[in-house]
Amino acid sequence: MEKRTKQPYDAFLVLDVEATCVAGAGFDYPNEIIEWPVCLLRWKDKDFRGKARELEVVDEFRSFVRPTWRPKLSPFCTTLTGITQEQVDSAPTFPEVLEKFGAFLEKHRLIDPETGQRLLRFCFCSDGPFDIRDFVIPVPVWLTWDVMDVRRQVGEWHAATTTGANGAAERRPSGAFPLPRRVMLSIPRQLHALGLEPFEGRQHSGIDDTRNICRLVVELARRGWKLEPNTPINPNRRWPWMGKRGRVLEEYYP
Repeated sequence: MEKRTKQPYDAFLVLDVEATCVAGAGFDYPNEIIEWPVCLLRWKDKDFRGKARELEVVDEFRSFVRPTWRPKLSPFCTTLTGITQEQVDSAPTFPEVLEKFGAFLEKHRLIDPETGQRLLRFCFCSDGPFDIRDFVIPVPVWLTWDVMDVRRQVGEWHAATTTGANGAAERRPSGAFPLPRRVMLSIPRQLHALGLEPFEGRQHSGIDDTRNICRLVVELARRGWKLEPNTPINPNRRWPWMGKRGRVLEEYYP
């Protein structure tokens, strides 16, 4: 029987955004979010000591987002994400989506509707630090509190369960597959590491990526891994292309 671990957080909001992109652009390209999908995870079995191992998805939020700086999607972007021009043209803008998502947080009693303060301990989760750190502009206050990089958690779990304290290899637990020690763990590779293959759905669909990240978080909890934040977010981060209120300086990126 898998062990129950004391878990400090009551809920997890798993997020994997999709954003505008063009072929050949670097990391300094001013991406605009075009899909905002979130799955809410809560414990099924948390006891009075805070110990638990079973998480379940209790609700989902999904909205496409209409970009305003470059409203027309590139063919590369549509091919990569599967998001069409018609879907974003009829979608709300990002500030409007954040307002709707705030209502989602209030509905589930995660934040107070009057003060905006959180009512219980919840943590956002994403595949790597990039989605929240690099794409969300401006950063809502509830995204600056606690963020967990799931990719990093899976990597640490894998290192801890395949290498002993003296550096010697140990028998892998059931469902763990060998991985090179220093690799970038894509979502499919993380699923592989935890014995959860295959990827379900379409890669680079925001909602499908989010649901697969949920599977990773649920499995880590089942295996007794402590789930806690590991990624600081700087809400005042500036990019070279950024003007007032996060708008793109046209002279920087024509």
